Amino acid sequence: VVNLQLATGKPVGMGVMQLFEVWPPAYTVLKVISVAYLLWLAWKIAHASPPAEARQQGRPLTFLQSAGFQWINPKAWTMALGAITLYAASRDLASLLWVVGTYVAAGVLSTTVWTTLGRQLRRLLRAPGQLRLFNRVMAVLLLASLVPALLPG
Repeated sequence: VVNLQLATGKPVGMGVMQLFEVWPPAYTVLKVISVAYLLWLAWKIAHASPPAEARQQGRPLTFLQSAGFQWINPKAWTMALGAITLYAASRDLASLLWVVGTYVAAGVLSTTVWTTLGRQLRRLLRAPGQLRLFNRVMAVLLLASLVPALLPG
């Protein structure tokens, strides 16, 4: 996934930068779509039901399947497009590579921490009421993350 993100970051970034130069309203369109998606996602998280116990019907994705999924993952596209348009302001290859490299490093670190914490939280969130409260707190935090995007400027 790391190499895929690094390899795809340049073309995505360069294409998005040109799109915003050619059609400036695209930034507003991207922002509206992104905010709408995250509002929907927060609603789904807040109202998620507890998973059924011991009911595993599928198998986890393989590494290559996970890497391939990133091409259709709306959260990944929202994050990549937002990061490149906001932080690669000089619109050159060097700034684009800094953004992509920073996000890849942060992704590896955050995925490792989130996986470790998730395994530990699973033991604490066995009661449906605790899980419901946790999901609602996570939904509120997701909504709070939208504040910078909604502020003027």
